Parts: sequence; structure tokens; C-alpha cells
Amino acid sequence: MGHDIWHGIEHVFVEQSLVAAFAVVGALILVSNYAAKRLTKGRVHGSAIAIVLGLALAYLGGLYTGGKKGLADIPALAGIGLMGGAMLRDFAIVATAFEVDVIEARRAGLLGVLALALGTILPFIVGTLTAVAFGYHDAVSITTIGAGAITYIVGPVTGAAIGADSTVMALSIATGVTKAVMVMVGTPLVARLIGLDNPRSAMAYGGLMGTVSGVAGGLAATDPKLVPYGALTATFHTGIGCLVGPSILFLTVRALVG
Repeated sequence: MGHDIWHGIEHVFVEQSLVAAFAVVGALILVSNYAAKRLTKGRVHGSAIAIVLGLALAYLGGLYTGGKKGLADIPALAGIGLMGGAMLRDFAIVATAFEVDVIEARRAGLLGVLALALGTILPFIVGTLTAVAFGYHDAVSITTIGAGAITYIVGPVTGAAIGADSTVMALSIATGVTKAVMVMVGTPLVARLIGLDNPRSAMAYGGLMGTVSGVAGGLAATDPKLVPYGALTATFHTGIGCLVGPSILFLTVRALVG
């Protein structure tokens, strides 16, 4: 009897894979938010805990199946591969912009542009120096890992464009994810110190930090009303990084290291 019930549940998960993926992710977020509230008293946002748990589950899924897609290699959880794919990811990022008040966005002005420039260049420099410190000396690897420090999307986009191998691109993604979690956890802790309490400062912050997921999660824990403004400039930041990473930044690094 128990076996039949389990087989029926598995059949539903396989046939309705995307719906099952939403249910699993929803349950994970529910657990993460509960843990954030009870264990950290709201100091760490549930999104940060959910990302860490998601990475751990992906690792365990890879060990269990021996595949390359983590939990998505398990037939009953194949929908997670679609849910976490580029299509829904980009849709979610673009959707945040619809909550932005255009008048407030204009007030960022030159400050927002400057934040975008600094938020692209400074993380890239830190990422390249880290790559060199860990023994990478070729322009392709240094640029890819440096681009990952901009965001975990810019890293693999840049790496694919300039011919980086899969190991280096994986490192660039890991670099970007680490940054996202740090921003997500750290934002509520420093919000008062840096005056992060209005749309203008949120846009500047989003441009400087760059990571959409990190900024959105951090601002959600600080003030949910600020999320669209921070996400707006963070999204531009990702786009700019994808443009300049394989071009200007790569050529600059190649000129320096040969």
C-alpha cells in the first residue's frame, strides 16, 4: 500500500514536473523563512538561507545521481531544471522593474551611473587579483573569474565568449554566488550605517553591489519597498558586465598579462 502511494506521488511529480518544482522550492523557502525568524531573529534573511540550502541540495543531488544538473537529474525533480533556467530567471528579473516609480528612478541621476561604473570595475579588480593569487596567469581565466566577481551571470557569459574551460567558469559562478550570499546577509546589518532607507540610496547600492539576488534579498530584509529600486540598477549592472566583460575588460587584462 505504502509503495503504491509513493509510486503515485512520484508519477505526479514526473508528469507535472514544473508544478512539482514550484512546490519543492516553496517548501524550501517556507523552511528557510522559519529558520531565519526563529534561529536568527530576522538578522539573516530567509532568501540567504534558502540559497545555501539549495546549493547543498544540488551538491547532494549530484553525488546521488552522478550527473551534472544536481537535483534536476532526479526524474521526479526534473522540473527544477526548467524553473531555474534562464527563461524564468530573466522573467523574474525583468518583472521587478515594473514596481519602480519613474520619478524616483530619475533622482538617482549621475549617482546611479557612477555607482554602476564603480560596481563593475571594483569587483572585477578584486576578482582578477584573487585569480592571480590562486595561480591563474592566463588572460582568459583571470578575466572569467574577475567577471564572476561582478555577478555569477557575467562570469559564465564572459567565459563562454572568450573560450574559458568549464572548470574556470564554475569557479566564476562560485565567486558570484559567494558575493550574492555575502551581500544578502550583510545588507540588513549595514543599512543604517550607510543610510540605506530611501529609493535613491537603494539604486546607488544596487549599482555598487550588482548582484540582483543578493541586493533583492538584502533589501527585502531591510525594507521591501526598496527592492525594486535596488534590483533595477543591479539588473543594469548585470547587462553592462555582460557587454564589457568579454570586450573591454578582457582586452585590458590581455594587454597587461599577455
